[in-house]
Amino acid sequence: MPSGLTRQSKRRAFQLGFFLLFLLAPALDLLRFDVAETQLYVLGIQWHLGIDALMQGRATPAQAALNLIVKALLPAIVLIAVGLTIAWRYGRLYCGWLCPHFSVVELLNGFLRKAGGRFSLWDKHPLPPTYPNGDEVQRSRWWWPAFALGAVTFAALWAVTLLSYLLPPAQVWHNLLHATLTPNQARFMVAATIVFTAEFLFARHLFCRFGCAVGLFQSLVWMANDRGMVVSFDRQRARDCRTCHVPHGSACDNACPMRLNPRDIKRMMFSCVQCGQCMEACEQSQQVHQREPLLTWKVDAQAVAETIRQRRSAMAQAAPPVTQITSADRAS
Repeated sequence: MPSGLTRQSKRRAFQLGFFLLFLLAPALDLLRFDVAETQLYVLGIQWHLGIDALMQGRATPAQAALNLIVKALLPAIVLIAVGLTIAWRYGRLYCGWLCPHFSVVELLNGFLRKAGGRFSLWDKHPLPPTYPNGDEVQRSRWWWPAFALGAVTFAALWAVTLLSYLLPPAQVWHNLLHATLTPNQARFMVAATIVFTAEFLFARHLFCRFGCAVGLFQSLVWMANDRGMVVSFDRQRARDCRTCHVPHGSACDNACPMRLNPRDIKRMMFSCVQCGQCMEACEQSQQVHQREPLLTWKVDAQAVAETIRQRRSAMAQAAPPVTQITSADRAS
């Protein structure tokens, strides 16, 4: 595996690229459905599903059904199959490396940490005042308005972008910039902005963990595969964790944007997005003491061995303690 910094740099590049693709796809007709025209656009091509031909009598119901299967159902099945195949082997890789929503979650996490020392308003304990590499977190009260403004700005951007997937993007942006939105467009914009603002401010981690269907199905598929990629913890060197332990967790715990304990067993890592930030934190923390990191990615046979070891450890902890029977006990 590449080093933590290189891995995170690559991940940020993937996130930025997909974020821009998400914003520009409707304007470039890469993917959108125009509800006014009842027309699907894919990669700049008008993807005719045959509905208009059926309504105008130019196609039979059988032809329209076949067209829907070939041009809508089959491509959707292929796309879902590819996504689930990736999730089967690598878990929620899409969430951690591509998802635009998760990119915003991480950005707002950074703002909030500099404002109040936490990743979430609901965190019970503050994060350490320094990063794993020893750099101090530059905290300031001015990050509070930046956090609030960021949530509102991205919520509004989300609302405009989603509307542009349903209506001609040029029309949406023209109406917005000239304050000529139709009543329905204005209602959608206001409602979506309010909902997304509330989610970004108060529930962005909860949404990622439990509210996102894309993430949920990736996790379910990944959990069913013992050979899927997992974050493995070298328990033989567990004492080395003491060097980066703070009153409320270790470096890896405090780095996880999903608020998980990366050293835990797989079933407790259900919503892990495979971002690798825990491994980067571990690497930086152990590098100070010139030691190898304790967290690594394992896949295939190594992942199976890790899963078996975790199960045995969990069973040993759950088993009742064995008590020694004395001669007095036998006599009674």
